[in-house]
Amino acid sequence: MYDIVYVGGGLNYAGAIVAAKNSLKVALIERSLDQLGGICLHKGCIPSKMLLHYANTILQSKEEIFSGKLKLNLKALIEKKKKIIASATKAVLSQCKDIDLIEADAKLIKPHVIEANGKKIEAKHIVLGTGSSPFIPKGIEYNKKDIITSDEALELEELPKSIAIYGNGAIGLEMATYFASLGVVTTIISRGEGILKKAHPLIQSSLKLQLEKLGINRLENHPVNKAKSTFRGVHVVFEEGHSRYFDTLLVATGRRANTDVVAAKSIEISRKGINTDEYFETTLKNHYAIGDCNGKLQLAHAARAQALNVTLRILGKKPSKIDLDNVVKFIHTQPMSYASVGKNRETLEKEKIEYKESIVPLSHFTNSLFHQASNGYMIVYADKKGFILSAELLAPDAEELISAVATALAGEMDATLAQKTIMAHPTFSEALERAYFRL
Repeated sequence: MYDIVYVGGGLNYAGAIVAAKNSLKVALIERSLDQLGGICLHKGCIPSKMLLHYANTILQSKEEIFSGKLKLNLKALIEKKKKIIASATKAVLSQCKDIDLIEADAKLIKPHVIEANGKKIEAKHIVLGTGSSPFIPKGIEYNKKDIITSDEALELEELPKSIAIYGNGAIGLEMATYFASLGVVTTIISRGEGILKKAHPLIQSSLKLQLEKLGINRLENHPVNKAKSTFRGVHVVFEEGHSRYFDTLLVATGRRANTDVVAAKSIEISRKGINTDEYFETTLKNHYAIGDCNGKLQLAHAARAQALNVTLRILGKKPSKIDLDNVVKFIHTQPMSYASVGKNRETLEKEKIEYKESIVPLSHFTNSLFHQASNGYMIVYADKKGFILSAELLAPDAEELISAVATALAGEMDATLAQKTIMAHPTFSEALERAYFRL
């Protein structure tokens, strides 16, 4: 009998480490222990941001002040990526020395009982953190060669001449800017119209312009009916009947929660994932679901926060409820990225929350001219009393800059208090300071 069994070795491991350090008997079950650390470390945010970092160097080298042509050695980059991930995995393993690590496919067959490798494992508490998997729409013949997902895209040692990316969410946009920065003819195919439709209209327009400057083509209102590998390339047939050929098709149509782990009828599952309450407890007492598998927020840092919150609750520490609105969200496009925290403008209006917005264009700052950021924005929202509600940024390293607003939200700061912070010059954080003063 274990105190806690964690199923899924992604950010669940963070909770397992804390539980073990507090002298609980802990097991962590993972299908492949060489994937300990989860999708983010092995096939998601770590490798993708690394590749985007180096692709941005190529993008910058195309400016007129440089002469000659810089070429990325993809084979060397992929090898470096593998070494970094192997080192990080080793570090995670070393932190799990007090945890029983079990490599197996797991099934929750009844309350407090997990079946793994044909054996039954019992626990007082069970924390499911089984993540998510790429969703492949019907009619697309995914083959991991020229019809791929981001999993395979992050392993490519040779670039295709042309690539179509089906989906314009976070993965689609990031991968599009990665390939376009490296000179690949890139096309984004989307079912509907527009990009980042929940973002502020100014940011939507600027991001579209950024994609255009990178030479990215966009096929809007083009749902894909079929896609098949042929000797001429990938044949993509659209719902209205016409078709096109591309060297490679990257399917980025979202991810679906991995819920197959649940075989106990007392745990409810919806279309989004495993149902939980605001403390991530399922419909079965002392059984929890964290991260992508609960369908609330598909972000590694959100999964880690949930795993720690659940673990502390089991330990009797009574942690505060996590406000998922205040979790930082971002899309690492090039050369500017998008980040937000708190309720965006659309949500504020939908919920009829009175607000005032402060908009500061980055073009007002000289350093925007040498950071390819003249079309960027800092947009901060506050309530009628001046308390900061949220922010949306389009800027270089927006995911770093947004942390200042996230801190303001955690500290329940009003604009007057936020204005006391004197930001460094010349930085884009100055634009954030100015946004506070305009509230």
